[in-house]
Amino acid sequence: MPSRRYVRGWGALSFAVGAVLVGTAAQSPAGPATLAAGAPDSTAVVSVDGCGSGLCSAPRHTVALSAGRASAGRILTGRSVMLGDRAAGPVTLLLRTPGRLADVTVTDRRGRRVAGVPSADGTRWTSAAALPAGGRYTARLVVERPDRGARPETPHRRLAWLEFRTAVASIDERLTVTFGPEGGRTYGVGRPVTAELSRPVPTDSPGARRLVERALQVRTEPRVEGSWHWVDSTTLHYRPRGYWPARAVIRVHSGLDGQRVGGGLYGGPSRPLAFTTGDRVEAVTDVAALKMTVFRDGRAVRTFPVTTGKAGYRTRGGIKVVLGKEPTVRMRGDSIGIARGSRDFYDLKVRWATRVTWSGEYLHAAPWSLDAQGSENVSHGCTGMSTEDAAWLFRTVREGDLVRVVNGFGEPMTPFGNGFGDWNLGWAEWRRGSALTDPATDAPAAAAAAAAGSLHPAL
Repeated sequence: MPSRRYVRGWGALSFAVGAVLVGTAAQSPAGPATLAAGAPDSTAVVSVDGCGSGLCSAPRHTVALSAGRASAGRILTGRSVMLGDRAAGPVTLLLRTPGRLADVTVTDRRGRRVAGVPSADGTRWTSAAALPAGGRYTARLVVERPDRGARPETPHRRLAWLEFRTAVASIDERLTVTFGPEGGRTYGVGRPVTAELSRPVPTDSPGARRLVERALQVRTEPRVEGSWHWVDSTTLHYRPRGYWPARAVIRVHSGLDGQRVGGGLYGGPSRPLAFTTGDRVEAVTDVAALKMTVFRDGRAVRTFPVTTGKAGYRTRGGIKVVLGKEPTVRMRGDSIGIARGSRDFYDLKVRWATRVTWSGEYLHAAPWSLDAQGSENVSHGCTGMSTEDAAWLFRTVREGDLVRVVNGFGEPMTPFGNGFGDWNLGWAEWRRGSALTDPATDAPAAAAAAAAGSLHPAL
């Protein structure tokens, strides 16, 4: 018979999912009959494995459990040995000596019970899913087996306690999340939450996308209806159905840590995010009327003349979000493709510039076009105004505030890639970017919203 090195007892038995960290038997695979024949009456032999589905075809991690003297044969105790391979599926405990597992209770470090399924004959317990990486657990097992001379209806029971932990995923295997915007600050009601993943989750992995999306939790005070939208395989945006409420608190947290995502990836730790919103500030530019009106919490507080993009350089229409502010910025025509020496080329230092696109669209002071402001559109795509009005606007708005361009002639603001144009998607279309949306139930809702003219509730 092959030699065996048994770890006696269960006092601090540890195993990892797939790397099952347990006391092991250094042996060639053996069947239940062989193990049972070599086990004394006071010993139970159990195989512990984590494989893609059910128990591995050949047991890799086997432990013999013996009663200590102080336990009078009732409680199985001992020490542990750690191994280092990794498995892909649920963990299974299999009793390989005569008897049955009368009860198996597994809890995590917070005392929450881990779901599992016993076999019909009571010799096997399998976790309902793969256990998260880097977790710590405690199992309480009742081993029931007949003793020599005992009547079959009164089998002997032994209680065993098991502490185990799942292996921590390597850095290369961890999926972490970086949330935006920067926490601890106040933003306008139009600033969406962003989530940048450290590893891609492609569209052909819908189950992994659903798991990730469920784990990215957003809580607000007051509560609002909202949803994530997959921008690409590494980027998600979250926004409410309408804008954020004014003076709200938004908290974002990742529950991915330790979760098995798939494709060899495990969730890693990510820093949570918390920020607040200020007043609802909206700067509305009416291109046809050549004026801007600024609203605070729905009340107009200032209206002044402006000039926007001329033919060939029309200002984008739709909803934009303030990205930042620069007291002075140098603007050059070649940054937007205008050749030096051309009639349209410019090279200017501009004051009180409020940015709304990454490609260089601003709301700014334009003292050189005072005569055109309120009467003609002469800019190269920016919204120009007097120095006094630009300075006031600069002091009034903050990052995340809303800028709407209406009654214009330009192309609509794109949803992604050139700033935050998220609000230009209606709610039904936004929801279709969620991995949790059911197309069968979402289509009627989209049709009803379109019929009601509510696809763009923020407009």
